[in-house]
Amino acid sequence: MDPKKSKNSTPRIKVIQKLYNSLMNPDAVIEFQKNQFKKFIKDVVTGTLERSELIEEKINLHLSNDIDLSKTDKLLKIILYAAIFEMLFKHTTPKKVIIKEYLDASEHFLEKIQIGYLNAILDKISKELRKGE
Repeated sequence: MDPKKSKNSTPRIKVIQKLYNSLMNPDAVIEFQKNQFKKFIKDVVTGTLERSELIEEKINLHLSNDIDLSKTDKLLKIILYAAIFEMLFKHTTPKKVIIKEYLDASEHFLEKIQIGYLNAILDKISKELRKGE
C-alpha cells in the first residue's frame, strides 16, 4: 500500500474533516462511510460535537492564559477539541498516542508554527486531564 495514501486516510484526519464540515454546514447530516475506523470516527465526531461545552470549560479552566478561543483558527480549534475529547473519554488510548496522532494529522491542515503551538497546548492540558499517565 502506498504510505502517502494511508497517512492521508488516518482516522484523525477524517475526524477533523467531519468536524470542519459540520462547523461550516451546521444543518448538514454527517455521513460516515464504510471504513475500518467508522465506529471510532463516528464516536469522536459525535462525542466532540455533543460535549463541546464541556471541552470548552476544560480549555478555559486549564489553558486560559495560553489560548483565546474567540481568536483561534477554526481548524486549530477543531483539532484541539477532538484531541481533548479523546483525552477525556477514550481512556484506552494513551495521551502520547492521541497527541502524536493529532499532530501528524494537523500537518495536512496547519502551518508548522501552529503545529508547534498545538503540541505545547495539548501537552499542557494532557498533564491536567490525565495526571496519572
